[in-house]
Amino acid sequence: MKVIIGLGNPGINYTYTRHNVGFRTVDRIAEKCGSKRERNTLSSILIDTEYKGETFILAKPQTYMNVSGRAVREIMHWYKLEPQDILIISDDIDLPLGKIRLRPHGGAGTHNGLRSIIAETYTDKFPRIRIGIGSPPENMELASFVLSKFTDEDMDIINSAIDRAANAALEFILYDIERAMNIYNTNK
Repeated sequence: MKVIIGLGNPGINYTYTRHNVGFRTVDRIAEKCGSKRERNTLSSILIDTEYKGETFILAKPQTYMNVSGRAVREIMHWYKLEPQDILIISDDIDLPLGKIRLRPHGGAGTHNGLRSIIAETYTDKFPRIRIGIGSPPENMELASFVLSKFTDEDMDIINSAIDRAANAALEFILYDIERAMNIYNTNK
């Protein structure tokens, strides 16, 4: 069993913020797979999904970004998952707008959601997809920036990145993180 977990904040006010590209990517995967049935359990919205004969679960933690680790720990415990069975999708201020980067494991950097997951699961050995949201302007606080919405000019770029991240996640489901990295970690 594999689980794709998109990070974000619950609530309509956060839907199109920079911090919610993980949630939006999970929604895009569900759309690609024709998945509709959601259930609210394990501090998350879970969506049972199937793609090309592979069954897996999509998850959107409902704990808010900074305590995402609680939901991830609950999911891992309930389904008896190893870290390599989950794929975390998050925003990243250290990547240019629209760039995606896949990794088999790694630290949290400046991301509080990833920091929470590492603290709750006692490991950083989980694969992840980071979606670049750009850096905040000099005079803007980080929290305000990640909770801001994309400009109209940036929407096409971020929607394309979300689509590529969704395709990379499905490659992870069908094969593994290494193959997904070989295909999607390009400079295109």
